[in-house]
Amino acid sequence: MSEPQTMNMKMTPMIEVDNFTLGYTNAEGRLVSVLRNVSLQVAPGEALGLVGESGCGKSTLALAMMAFLRSGSQVQNGAIRFHGQDLFALKPQSLQSLRGGRIGLIPQNAGQSLTPTLKIDAQLYEALKLHSGLPSSQWRQHAIELLQQVRLPAPEAMLERYPHQLSGGQQQRVAVAMALAGEPELLILDEPTTGLDVTTQAHILELLRTLRQELGMAMVFVSHDLGAVARISDRIAVMYAGEVIELGSSRDVLLEPAHPYTRALLNAIPRLDAEGLPPSLPGYPPKVGSITQGCAFASRCSHAQPICSEQNAPMMALAGHQVRCHLSGHLEQTEAASNVVSLPVQSTDEPLLLLEQVQISYHRPGLIDAWLQRPAPVATVDGVDLQLNRGETLALVGESGSGKSTIMRAISGILPARSGQIRLKQDDLNQPVEQRSKALTRRVQMIFQNPDASLNPRHTVFEILQQPLRLYFGLNHDACRDKAAELLSLVRLAPHYLDRMPGQLSGGEKQRVAIARCFAGEPDLILCDEVTSALDVSVQAAVLKLLKELQQQRGVTYLFIAHDLAVVKAIADQVAVLYQGRLCQVGPVSEVFTGHHHPYTRTLMNAVLEPDPDHQPVIAGDDSPEQHPPARGCAYQRRCPLAEPRCKEQLPPWQAHQGNRIRCHLELDALATLIDRPQLIKAVNA
Repeated sequence: MSEPQTMNMKMTPMIEVDNFTLGYTNAEGRLVSVLRNVSLQVAPGEALGLVGESGCGKSTLALAMMAFLRSGSQVQNGAIRFHGQDLFALKPQSLQSLRGGRIGLIPQNAGQSLTPTLKIDAQLYEALKLHSGLPSSQWRQHAIELLQQVRLPAPEAMLERYPHQLSGGQQQRVAVAMALAGEPELLILDEPTTGLDVTTQAHILELLRTLRQELGMAMVFVSHDLGAVARISDRIAVMYAGEVIELGSSRDVLLEPAHPYTRALLNAIPRLDAEGLPPSLPGYPPKVGSITQGCAFASRCSHAQPICSEQNAPMMALAGHQVRCHLSGHLEQTEAASNVVSLPVQSTDEPLLLLEQVQISYHRPGLIDAWLQRPAPVATVDGVDLQLNRGETLALVGESGSGKSTIMRAISGILPARSGQIRLKQDDLNQPVEQRSKALTRRVQMIFQNPDASLNPRHTVFEILQQPLRLYFGLNHDACRDKAAELLSLVRLAPHYLDRMPGQLSGGEKQRVAIARCFAGEPDLILCDEVTSALDVSVQAAVLKLLKELQQQRGVTYLFIAHDLAVVKAIADQVAVLYQGRLCQVGPVSEVFTGHHHPYTRTLMNAVLEPDPDHQPVIAGDDSPEQHPPARGCAYQRRCPLAEPRCKEQLPPWQAHQGNRIRCHLELDALATLIDRPQLIKAVNA
């Protein structure tokens, strides 16, 4: 596929943000600026990436391009024009027809944006009714064409399904189809790939690139994933504290960053070719409205000079792009690898968690099943053998639906295994959580992916932390207060946070509170379910370092689920690769990622994105989620480009090399020889 066209600077911009300042009224009744003097343009057919930490104004700016403002907001200065027309001067009826029509939106979480009680056809019909102008007699045929356009298989059958019957990638494709219903000229994408596994993310991004080429749409792509931004964007705007601080082509911004903040973001990204944890940015972004003079990044910048705190730099042209920095052009390039944080491993050879021939199924046979003697469906997870030593981190990796969270649910007691053994030292974990003793429950704790969903919004941080302290240790109010302050100190938060509500915290602060609550029970084993996937790169780096330091101090053991293989490489000691509930490869992180690979492990690694516009991921073919694991042979046989006849009939044997175990019929030496051959890459792409 040819590369999407880049912006012709002589073209009339489709959308123009002109010296735009947006404010909102805070709790004290003062109007503070959340966007400050933002100026940028997007040409027809161009893709612009908006990047920066949480709270920097990316989503606020993107939604303002649809003239959407949250309650209490008002335009203080400037304008946003769509084809020369001021969006904020339009009447409500004109705006309503524009949104979802000529300007489309794809939200972050398709699972939450789709109505769970309506079938896909009804949701597409609604979009067509509002924005297409087609008669109802043509809706079904056009809905089928939209699903075909986003490469969904069996579109007629897909229309009859509910959102929960689709995979995450399929839900996101439906959201894309709904956005295309109005044939938009501009598509705004707000974190469209967050939470997706590496292969699904690669497919969605490739779909968007293809649609952009076929339909000639302009795109504004909001993301904290610089690899995804590099894959889809022609130009990138880096935002900090409501300002654009660097603007230029993807190549200039990502390969030759000129602003210290942009360099710090790139340094904070974990990479498959680097060892250790990436460095995090010191401090936090400033509170909205707190910066009245000088550079907003000065307090966190290691290169800051007195002038940086006294005067805010104007946007200046440098090396083909624009930079807002007094020191631009005078900073030496810094290598990310030189700043890698290395923490010694504190694991022992003492087994803590043991899984033996674990089989897990969501199917619960009823009386009718027994009466009709229906055979039980193939188990969701089968034949899993894992050992996790004290003080060690074991990562479970694989695509969505591979069984990672299912295994974690079984360990936590939410979904007991159908057969096999799950033991925490000598204690049996293969029992429902409500039947476990308080002491055993305390020893196994969990940190969830989304702290917003796991922290009670009506409780203060102190009330959240005192619950496990009272439950497990029976502490009184004063003792709880002291211990809660100690826990906050453990996660680098000051005691005054005890009286705050979750809504008053940033995303990273919420996750730190969730970690503190988890450690309140003094557990032996902590289950980490995608704990950094929703965080921006700088906060992610800080949370990863915090988890590693706490592991060293407390000797806890982590079972870590993540889609980002570079994050796994940075934090894990051991890696287990799962495909459709079957283990493909288990071994030390260094061997799994740099030694011999199972074909599926290579598929996952090939799909990893890098913050480099020249990087070309190798994308494997889709596997329909309704396909159950085959009853015989290798679980990966349907997608493996190296599959042989015996792969369909015989279960592959385990082969070991330096602690790295691979389940495959091909000999290890043959795998090492074949895995990188051009014909394999071609076959995987087919």
